[in-house]
Amino acid sequence: MPRHVLVVEDNRDIAHLLELHLRDMGCDVRLAFDGTTGLTQARSKPYDLIILDRILPGIEGLDIIKQLRSDARYVPILMLTARATELDRVLGLEIGADDYLAKPFSVPELLARVKALLRRSEALSSRPDAVPATIRTGPFYIDAGKRSVRLSEQSIDLTAKEFDLLLQFARNPGRVYTRSELLDLVWGYGHDGYEHTVNSHINRLRAKIEEDPAHPRFLLTVWGVGYKFAEPESGNEE
Repeated sequence: MPRHVLVVEDNRDIAHLLELHLRDMGCDVRLAFDGTTGLTQARSKPYDLIILDRILPGIEGLDIIKQLRSDARYVPILMLTARATELDRVLGLEIGADDYLAKPFSVPELLARVKALLRRSEALSSRPDAVPATIRTGPFYIDAGKRSVRLSEQSIDLTAKEFDLLLQFARNPGRVYTRSELLDLVWGYGHDGYEHTVNSHINRLRAKIEEDPAHPRFLLTVWGVGYKFAEPESGNEE
């Protein structure tokens, strides 16, 4: 089955170059040349990947990510941008991009990142029996399909990456993760050196799920190693 990819890029030469190489990979490719059309197209059907320029006419790329990450359906997003500072990269990742590539980019590197994102997505979707659709652990109820979280029956509003982090921890309570492991598992390919991104997400997640974030009960620091999710005294998975 072909993978369905949406390219949202106002530079038509770049868009058609990407289309050519993605089609050579066997992908079904759709193009949009402005943000408004891109957002409409992204919500019109399920895509396996969206390649998204940051600076677009209409709606800019970061705003598109925010809106897509508010939807129940999840799609990997690779952001392209001419802004290559560390702050810009971190901002894109924290808002919800899965990967971030600065212009000018090499086509082989872009295709390598595309393949890595598609592999991650396929690996997750091809193991429905190994990964529970819903998780009950302690006071948490997590619905992976709906990407929703309840804590003691109260709905918790999380960003895309906050949800992905919590889900990773909740699926493996008691397991200690290094920051590098979390970057690889949650953010995917190509984020070496951005461990502080994990720290900032952990802090924001704690602010939402902990009664006292300075003294967490659930999301614990293992000093000198990383983080783990506390094992509940009682709980079950569905």
